Amino acid sequence: MKATWDVGRILSKRASFTPEKPALIFEDTPVTFRELQEGANRFARYLIDTGMKKGDRLCLISLNCVEFLEMYLACAMLGVIFVPLNWRLAGPELEYQVNDCGARMVVYQDAFLPSVDLIRGRIKAEFFVYLKGIMPGLPPCPDWSADYSDSVRPLSGEEPHAPEPVFLDDPLAIVYTSGVTGNPKGAVLSHGQTYFKVFQIALYTEGSRDDVVLAQLPLFHSGGLFIVATPSLMGGTTMIMRAGFDPNQFAEDIARYKANVVFALTTMWRFILSSGKLDSVDTSSVHTVVGGGERTPPSLFEELGKRGLYLQQGFGQTECSAMTVMPRADIHRKMGSVGKPGAFVHIWIADENGRELPRGQIGEVMAQGPTVMSGYWNLPGKTREALSETGALKTGDLGYMDEEGFIYIVDRAKDMYRSGGENVYPAEVEKVLAGHPKVANAAIVGVPDDKWGETGLAFVLPLTGQTVTEDELREFLEGKIARFKHPSHYVFVSDLPYTATMKIRKAALKEEAAKHLKKKSA
Repeated sequence: MKATWDVGRILSKRASFTPEKPALIFEDTPVTFRELQEGANRFARYLIDTGMKKGDRLCLISLNCVEFLEMYLACAMLGVIFVPLNWRLAGPELEYQVNDCGARMVVYQDAFLPSVDLIRGRIKAEFFVYLKGIMPGLPPCPDWSADYSDSVRPLSGEEPHAPEPVFLDDPLAIVYTSGVTGNPKGAVLSHGQTYFKVFQIALYTEGSRDDVVLAQLPLFHSGGLFIVATPSLMGGTTMIMRAGFDPNQFAEDIARYKANVVFALTTMWRFILSSGKLDSVDTSSVHTVVGGGERTPPSLFEELGKRGLYLQQGFGQTECSAMTVMPRADIHRKMGSVGKPGAFVHIWIADENGRELPRGQIGEVMAQGPTVMSGYWNLPGKTREALSETGALKTGDLGYMDEEGFIYIVDRAKDMYRSGGENVYPAEVEKVLAGHPKVANAAIVGVPDDKWGETGLAFVLPLTGQTVTEDELREFLEGKIARFKHPSHYVFVSDLPYTATMKIRKAALKEEAAKHLKKKSA
């Protein structure tokens, strides 16, 4: 798409329509569309002054904050490629991603000064910018960094002229995917792809510009930035934003701000329900609840439904966000499904040779359309593996489609294991285990077995104050799933390792499983 247009115009257009309306309420402080636009303009001017050009990469390491969105939109105006990094990463992981994308500028919040200081001698960035956060008592700006407050805020808030035109098919952002094996891959997301995602979200939520949107997803992830924040700005709604996720605060914010559209992932909902706070707040303002994710048991839908919250589960990836969502009318009728494909994505189920399978048969989920990524940064081989010649994305997820076109995700292809010649999909078993009245969550990995080839090892997280035994869980599974799917091993844990988007890190659990079996056999 060679049209001259960029994602930064979302904000400039909205600021011209509703300049004094709050675009955000960040930590209870309103920020109008005009104020957000002026902040983005100032940072765009700073980028021009430092010599950053279209196509250069800027890495940001920060908790959610107003400046996060200002920098994202400023980069979009100029064609600078925005690279938000997971602030939970260790030094070597940050070093890899900064060097992999070839960042010229690294902006970091004060809390992450030690991580950046540790790696700055080993990365090739030319510019470092220190950003003060909201937490007191953190170290001041070092002499090797520019200070955001001193360098950016004095500049003019008038919109600058972009030195080079930005086109819809130009890269907007690089978002690194969680690496299960090997290094993470940087998914390249274009301006045009982002617009189509925004349109798709607008159709999913069926909201209005008077809506108040609540989410506490991290902005460094595609869900927070592209599924919540960007559509909210485009639609002219007001987004309630916090620096991070807190289940009690989330529940309180629904009532305090009379939220209408609420986003949260399955594990987040578990924490919110466990806090008990939902039972003491008014949720009647909410008309749309979007989220879900992997292994959402029927009990969670039921618990939310009792409180007037009807979860429309969705499915997506960094490489193609918001592929599906469940229509509200079909939540209970199609329990277990992640819904139907959106207006701007075509989805089908393929066999190992890429041929479309009949309805009801399990295969790899394929996606095609303008919401699919451009490819992986500097990885032509991996891009060819993921994208067909026609641009169809091989998602790596296994699933099937029913006769009405509803998609059911069975598991990640890499998580499936074979026991006695039969395919076992851990997500199916995890969902059943999570329905036990004493279980908060469960995660299963395949481990070697002398008799069956492979079998399951279940990591079980009991509910707070509850104790559950292996015998109870084995009995609970009887009659609910086939015997060959039952885990042979159980490990009871006080916590599970999560990614920043609250998905369980199966790679870490596989390492723990190996240690457990080795210790058990010793």
